[in-house]
Amino acid sequence: MENRSPAPAPAPCPEKAGARPELQHAPGRLALGDTIAIVDIGSNSVRLVVYEMLVRAPAQVFNEKEMAGLGRQVATTGRLAADAIEKAIAALVRFRILCEAMRVGEIRVIATAAARYAENGPDFIARAEEAIGQPIELISGRREAVLSGLGVISGFDDPDGVVGDLGGGSLELISVKGGEVGPGASVPLGGLALLDRSKGSLKAAEKIVKDELDKLPQLAAMKGRDFFAVGGTWRALATLHQRRANYPLNVMHGYAIPPRDASDFVRLVERADASVLDAIDVVSSARRPLLAYGALVLDELIKRGKPRNIVISAQGVREGLLHEQLSPEERAADPLLQAARDYNLLRARDPRHAAELIDWTRSILESAGLPEHEPSNRLVETVCLLSDIGWRAHPDYRGEQSMNVIAHAYFTGIDHLSRAFLALAIFHRYAGLKASSPAAAGLRALLAPALFERALLIAAIFRVAYLLSAGMAGILPRIQAQCVDRRLVLRLPEDLAALASERVEGRLKQLAKLLARDYEVARM
Repeated sequence: MENRSPAPAPAPCPEKAGARPELQHAPGRLALGDTIAIVDIGSNSVRLVVYEMLVRAPAQVFNEKEMAGLGRQVATTGRLAADAIEKAIAALVRFRILCEAMRVGEIRVIATAAARYAENGPDFIARAEEAIGQPIELISGRREAVLSGLGVISGFDDPDGVVGDLGGGSLELISVKGGEVGPGASVPLGGLALLDRSKGSLKAAEKIVKDELDKLPQLAAMKGRDFFAVGGTWRALATLHQRRANYPLNVMHGYAIPPRDASDFVRLVERADASVLDAIDVVSSARRPLLAYGALVLDELIKRGKPRNIVISAQGVREGLLHEQLSPEERAADPLLQAARDYNLLRARDPRHAAELIDWTRSILESAGLPEHEPSNRLVETVCLLSDIGWRAHPDYRGEQSMNVIAHAYFTGIDHLSRAFLALAIFHRYAGLKASSPAAAGLRALLAPALFERALLIAAIFRVAYLLSAGMAGILPRIQAQCVDRRLVLRLPEDLAALASERVEGRLKQLAKLLARDYEVARM
């Protein structure tokens, strides 16, 4: 495990010099490097995201946006609207002040389709640079496609498919496989651009979409592979789809929709007035007029590309900018494991205990002869790292609280089934093997029975391990727990024999039952 440690946040502001000492640092933050901010000047929104540091799985410290609508008239007038420019400039001034308050170490600013297509784009960029106090990179459509592809590579475990990034002004498509991106393409099919070019007619927009997509050879690469959908409009559509299906996990990243299901839903959105759709309140009013246009583009992509699944990505250009700055070794790191190590470091009573628990758990699973892929070694390591994050909560709520944290954490490199597995294993580790709740029942519905049984098994192992060790390092390596023939044998050295209490034996019996074995407590 990496030796990562929390460090004090930057020194307090001078006017805060008299504040209480314990309020002048943030032990809940990691400090391995400077914070880094990305300011993304898009056709629909201007967004600031501040990341804790430049690492494989960066945590977001702050995320704010302004729906300026820079691209809403560019297709027909060729110019950025004056009121949109003023909103964007005001947002950039605000973002500069916020970055100064957060003492951001590095700020990178990019501008995309609206600024690159508009004839007054250069004048806007000059004003924007003055407002934000940083140089601005005006990225081409092809570079935007590459960055979107890298963002998806950074957010998924070995993705294989085609990335589609739908913004306000353009659509970028690029193939990703084996951690590499293919040639990218960009066409002016963003929601605002379509609304403008079609003069508000969906029928006219449909013809525009078909004509533009006819130019894209990248669509042939989509057949039978995943289509990774990037962009706020498509995330909004996915949110509505989740609510309509009563889906139990309200996380966008990694949400997968079969193509036929997606086609039926987006056609419904195309036909319906957005205001009458269920759960429309979860979509910002500024984005609602674009839903039907985003649905139209997605529908045509599915018809032509015939993908295996539509997979929603919460990561795109901004995360791609970070990913391309990493070394090859850092890019190869597992983002899920890195994030879990950070949680362990920041929340566990003794972070060293997790490494011992990983070995102890694997020893039991391997001696039981369980298939290595049920669950994978990667998930076993992750769940061990997350096993003690809830200790500060009231005992009656540790299971529910930890389950919700894990189910909805900003994890990448993980699908929804694996999220549910991790969350349920920790829920039952705290709440007991027979416990339930509405949220737990919803997550359980996502898992096949065999995988849920594995989650219970992991929970049962933890319930024994934590009674023996109290979550402290140094105990588990001295205690053996292995399956021998038809028995689960717990062996303790003489000086730790008193740890084999009645409660420990009760939990050991539960664990043995899940392994279809008898149990035995013995001395070394």
